[in-house]
Amino acid sequence: MTRLRRGLYAITPDWTDTARLLATTESILAGGAVLLQYRNKLADSALALAQATALLALCQRYTVPLLINDDVALAAAIGADGAHIGRDDGELAAARARLGATAIIGVSCYADLDRARDAAEGGADYVAFGAMFASPTKPHAPPAPMSLLGAARAFGKPVACIGGITAKNAGALVAAGADLLAVISDLYESAAPRERAAAYTALFASH
Repeated sequence: MTRLRRGLYAITPDWTDTARLLATTESILAGGAVLLQYRNKLADSALALAQATALLALCQRYTVPLLINDDVALAAAIGADGAHIGRDDGELAAARARLGATAIIGVSCYADLDRARDAAEGGADYVAFGAMFASPTKPHAPPAPMSLLGAARAFGKPVACIGGITAKNAGALVAAGADLLAVISDLYESAAPRERAAAYTALFASH
């Protein structure tokens, strides 16, 4: 998948302040993020449409793909680059049919290597594992062993990981086989999000 590069995969927090969201996201993109996912569990449909549309324009300025979390219909409506789907978000084939052959579709595989194999064989563009560490976003998510990252590389798709990732523990994940580091809190709660994003970006240059 030529549009997917190794690197930092920024995921938005549940912020309803759109101006704050856009400003912080721009800093993260300027710091080198290679992929952005719009995820906001607190937004109603009108706010989600407005935020996703604004983020898409921002991403296009930085030539970074925008994916929509758990909402294939919203991704289709705004012309996003793709979607990320979880266990309860419908079938991969249905998302592909709705978004088209060139869309980027990622699949949450939790700690399930068989699910990752099925997703890869079904046409997912990347497979995602987590939580890798204790996560403030999903505190009850079961842990995913780091060994999954290397094992999943055999499926021939980029491997993403999520959950409690910080600049301090991220290097071990890249060394273990992660192609994409999906990060929310450590980026968006940082006092210097551009510099924090750049720190993640630098990890991939050394692996």
